[in-house]
Amino acid sequence: MFFGHISKVNKKEYPVAIQTALDYLASTHFDSMETGRYPIKGDLIYAQVLDLETKDKSDILPEVHRQYLDVQYLHSGKERIGVASDLGNNPIAKDYDTERDILFYTDMQNEVELIMRPGNFAVFFPEDIHRPASMDGQSEKIRKVVVKIAISEL
Repeated sequence: MFFGHISKVNKKEYPVAIQTALDYLASTHFDSMETGRYPIKGDLIYAQVLDLETKDKSDILPEVHRQYLDVQYLHSGKERIGVASDLGNNPIAKDYDTERDILFYTDMQNEVELIMRPGNFAVFFPEDIHRPASMDGQSEKIRKVVVKIAISEL
């Protein structure tokens, strides 16, 4: 997992595919974009612009992906993202869905939280369980962008 702020990115620290995602996030004006999916490099790297309402973390299932990694970028609002290493010891809530590339756990052991503010990004690899869009204090609307990168691009 990587965590940072889009205004302070040392691109030399990241693989080229992640640099591509961070360049896209830094150079795109998300205020005027519609929600939806935007290709960056076809299906290998693409962005999802999302408008969400944060929820209590107990209402959000932790998730992992196997074929793509997530670069989650908070454009506006406040959120917390729970994260933990996937050691294979968490009970499964919903089996892996190959079409959506997602597996949900009922909970996760050793969860820590990232406090996200506008401009923060986090990169989650297949071994990183994450619980996004948790409220920080109270529920609020957020705009976030998730860039999906196929593992084959690394």
